[in-house]
Amino acid sequence: MRVYVLLFNARTENEGIHTVQVGSQNKVLMFESEDDATRYALLLEAQDFPSPTVEAVDSEEIEEFCREANYESELIKDGMLAIPPDQNVVSPDWTEEGEPMEVESESEMTESELDRIRRQLEGLV
Repeated sequence: MRVYVLLFNARTENEGIHTVQVGSQNKVLMFESEDDATRYALLLEAQDFPSPTVEAVDSEEIEEFCREANYESELIKDGMLAIPPDQNVVSPDWTEEGEPMEVESESEMTESELDRIRRQLEGLV
């Protein structure tokens, strides 16, 4: 089955996959729908993340990667509105274009701003 994941610095030596940290565990989100993955990527950008690339991959390939990296994976079904967490990791495992990446530990966006963005994205459907 083909799924969509979010990659940073896609097809470079410095490529990183987007994960969500749950406790001490990292989880890779696999989207059934390219549109849902794109919406999630836009929400990440709204939180001042660099722009991720939505990539189609075989789900077995991602699950194998997760086993090797000791990550979990979660399938986001078509039409589920996944929302990025309010807090981001302080230091990701990758850097943007080889430069150190600084990500704030808390989102600067208010809940009302996020709700406005969610409504705009839902309107795209």
